[in-house]
Amino acid sequence: MAFFSVIIPLYNKENHIQDTLRSVLNQSFQDFEVLIIEDCSTDNSRIKAESVISDKIIIIQHKENQGLSASRNTGILNANSDYLAFLDADDIWDEKYLAKIFELTQNFPKAHLFATNYVEVYSKKVTISPSTNLKKFDSDGIVPDFFESNLYQNIYCPSSLCVKKEVFEKIGGYDNTINYGEDVDFNIRANYLFKLAYSNSALVNNIMYSENKITNSSLKNKKITNFTYYEPLAKTNKSLKMYLDINRYMMALNYKRQNDLVNWKMLKNSIHKNPDISGLNNKQRILLELPTLVLQLISKIKLILLKLGIKISSF
Repeated sequence: MAFFSVIIPLYNKENHIQDTLRSVLNQSFQDFEVLIIEDCSTDNSRIKAESVISDKIIIIQHKENQGLSASRNTGILNANSDYLAFLDADDIWDEKYLAKIFELTQNFPKAHLFATNYVEVYSKKVTISPSTNLKKFDSDGIVPDFFESNLYQNIYCPSSLCVKKEVFEKIGGYDNTINYGEDVDFNIRANYLFKLAYSNSALVNNIMYSENKITNSSLKNKKITNFTYYEPLAKTNKSLKMYLDINRYMMALNYKRQNDLVNWKMLKNSIHKNPDISGLNNKQRILLELPTLVLQLISKIKLILLKLGIKISSF
């Protein structure tokens, strides 16, 4: 049995899947299997994946398109390993990524979640290192408070996370009904119960400009995390409460930009009025009230700056 099962959901990533697979096959740590979950792509994704020859690769074909969460769950059900490493079909691993994750599993046996830092790639020339709330974390270790560390920006991306299989046996898989921001819901459930071993080494390129990336997607007819469901847990966990409200804020802004005022108002009104409890600053509260056209203009300016390698945020 391989030490890692690498799970790659594949849907319409014909321009990226070959490079993604090569980054896996070029790992310095070679004890792994690769499960590609082909989710009925309408382009040449499967053909491109099949052109990368390796006896480590297994392609599992869905009979109908089921979405990202269902594809990950198919991978989980078919994985033969105890450690499941997730990789989006457009992201790239550094050759030392799995070696570092293996090291974390050996050095921190009480952990069930394992991850590394990453960089965001906005073009072939523009790469930005995320600015997170994880302080004084220069060496590998257990993250003391996942929710506090992720208030500003995620300390790991979906492609830099590895999960011990028994986590899914305890909390279940990804929620198949959520089709926008699927990882938020899973991160809450997983990190509330289990320890995260983390390396600040940036060993994953998170490609931000590819086809059907969430950053390019509309919220229309999409279902997001039910933040209210987790409020009972947040009553005794201050940082979780802030995490819920910060994510409400970000989703509310997205709804407002897309002129969905019903969902914008619902999420905005769910954010706690006390900034010491919600974690929202004055700038964020002002942004929530700006007209849709102004928010759309700000988004366009931010996109222009990103292409120049400049990232601004309200945090």
